[in-house]
Amino acid sequence: MGIPLVVGVDGSKASLEAVGWAANEAARHGIPLHLLHAAADEQEASEVIGSASARARQDAPAVRLSSEVSFEDAASALLDRGRSAFALVLGARGHGDLSGMLLGSVSLSVAARAGCPVVVVRGSQEHRAARFGNVVVGVEDGEGSGTAVDFALREAHVRACRLVAVHAWSAPSGACTTPRAPSWFLEAHRRPPAQVLDDALRHPAEKYRDAAVSRRLMEKPARRALLEAASTADLLVVGARRRLGYSGLQLGLINHALLHHAPCPVAVVPQM
Repeated sequence: MGIPLVVGVDGSKASLEAVGWAANEAARHGIPLHLLHAAADEQEASEVIGSASARARQDAPAVRLSSEVSFEDAASALLDRGRSAFALVLGARGHGDLSGMLLGSVSLSVAARAGCPVVVVRGSQEHRAARFGNVVVGVEDGEGSGTAVDFALREAHVRACRLVAVHAWSAPSGACTTPRAPSWFLEAHRRPPAQVLDDALRHPAEKYRDAAVSRRLMEKPARRALLEAASTADLLVVGARRRLGYSGLQLGLINHALLHHAPCPVAVVPQM
């Protein structure tokens, strides 16, 4: 059947919005959609899976659909299924999250730890429905963006839309060039900002020669630059470095802020 796109469902409004987004995403890529619900009650699980299945069939009736109820905790179940998933898709908030939280605890934990791309579906209906025709990818200095650029270009290709590659920069201070700075950081700051973008896009763009690509250099903090670009985006893609053997949260401050405040769905793509 192929590697599935896995979406976590819990019956909440945000969860159903994630199912709708994921159903359309699975249709674009021609892959199966797998619904995963972590529950302690079988009757509740049946109702949640039933409503999620109905939403998926409504949005993308031709997509191959399967479902599963796990009795693990939600984050563990999702991380486990993510080992053999095209990507994991989650709502921004779940039933069990506190009303003051901007992003649900399960979504945050999975986005920080998964070994596959994780998409947190958030933002207005206009952004979730892909009405802008833009996929935005953040390109950072150094080695942290390669897999994210690949993912973003593939998304632009299947959506037949524009890729907007954003690199935010500022002149390095003296502290950035001390001998203690990592070698990739020193190398990145020896390159002009335009070259950072060109280098990141060169090889991935060869796979998708039909993709329309815009380069955007912004001399401002990366968080602000990406939030501005996301205001007219259907999807914002960012990379995340994973430290082998380290199980704690590995998002970084910028990605953490984007997951909480972006006006559109956010894809966090691990750079292994």
